[in-house]
Amino acid sequence: MPSDAVLHQAAALCLTYPDDDFRTRLPLLREAAPQLREFTDHAALTPARELEAHYVQVFDFKNRHSLYLSWWQDGDTRRRGMTLVRFKDVYRAAGLEMTGEELPDFLPAVLEFAARTGDTDLLTEHRAGLERLRAALTDFGTPYASVLDAVCATLPGVRR
Repeated sequence: MPSDAVLHQAAALCLTYPDDDFRTRLPLLREAAPQLREFTDHAALTPARELEAHYVQVFDFKNRHSLYLSWWQDGDTRRRGMTLVRFKDVYRAAGLEMTGEELPDFLPAVLEFAARTGDTDLLTEHRAGLERLRAALTDFGTPYASVLDAVCATLPGVRR
């Protein structure tokens, strides 16, 4: 069984937009993280445009499937700004800086941070939001739910 770090990195890649690079990495993801095989097998068998459209349908139209962890904790409030600052501070303290266009609480970024540093505190702190996201994805009937199942299984605490 791969380490949690390998699983977190693979899950981060599975939860990003499924572009050509993602498709190229699928065999490696499947091999490296067998816990993600339900999703990686689905992704491998689904035509590229269909997988892309599904990603947009699942993650881009409704907050109830938000990949931004602070949204689950703070919603669209002023408190969310302070939560985002905390994410950045945690990254800086580990010697890492956010680059790119995503907010620091974007789940794939948090998973990559955990994979690179071994620090799962942000994931653990936001466990309740991860469980709510997992439940929403399960209810929606998307294979992305299995990725959240695998991530949540690496964290301490009881699944709800």
